[in-house]
Amino acid sequence: MSYTPAAADVAKLRNQTGAGMMDCKKALVEAEGDFEKAVDILRKKGQKVAANRADRESAEGAVIARVNEDNTLGVVISLNCETDFVAKNEDFIELAYELAEMAIFAATKEELLATDFHGMTVAEKLIEQTGVIGEKIEIGSFERIEGPFLGAYIHAGNKIAAITSLSAKVEGSDEVAKAVSMQAAAMNPIALDETRVSQETIDKELEIERHKLTEEGKPANIIDNILKGKMQRFYKDNTLVHQDFIKDSSISVADYVKSVNADLKVTGFVRVSLS
Repeated sequence: MSYTPAAADVAKLRNQTGAGMMDCKKALVEAEGDFEKAVDILRKKGQKVAANRADRESAEGAVIARVNEDNTLGVVISLNCETDFVAKNEDFIELAYELAEMAIFAATKEELLATDFHGMTVAEKLIEQTGVIGEKIEIGSFERIEGPFLGAYIHAGNKIAAITSLSAKVEGSDEVAKAVSMQAAAMNPIALDETRVSQETIDKELEIERHKLTEEGKPANIIDNILKGKMQRFYKDNTLVHQDFIKDSSISVADYVKSVNADLKVTGFVRVSLS
């Protein structure tokens, strides 16, 4: 006579693994009621699905930013999947938030993947969830930042998130850090200021603008002066502190920060986007 699992056992297995009711029932039948063996069966199923979907693109997902209690350390991670349908699932988003909380205590993505997750590693949990959901699930981006005071912003829909570091904790720093993080999320600056722009990026921009000016027939002896102005505009448009503040385009981000506290500065930021 074949074993028939109790409904309570099926529900318990489902709560622990997140697998569907029928998958849990089949695993318990195959394991003849051995709960731990049933968990292993579901994990092995996840490994098989993960292997079959290893070459799939996981461009959808949820981007979550988290900052520790004293606002001095933060992380932004993306939990990636294959479809927007899965990315909007409440259980998937809840998992992304839980992993982001754990990521605060990890120095690298590899360390996060090796972290214990209720009796298994995070890496094993992701394989298990791949089997449960039927899509490739993985940690995509992992950005870590430290500073005197941090604030985070997650854009609606969990597609973009950013964390900004300020030079000090002052009255109003919570609002400032969030506003500047929103700026970073929306305007996608390439660096904090002109001193943080890579030489490779500068050289490429100079080459493009020099070519344009030459094509326009500008005299060689004035091109260098024109390029100085072009680069100033480039830095204004593409570096965080020099960009027009999105909430008041009449001032820069740096000016906005100074308006709250004359000694306050933006010292860094991280940003993750799925697109």
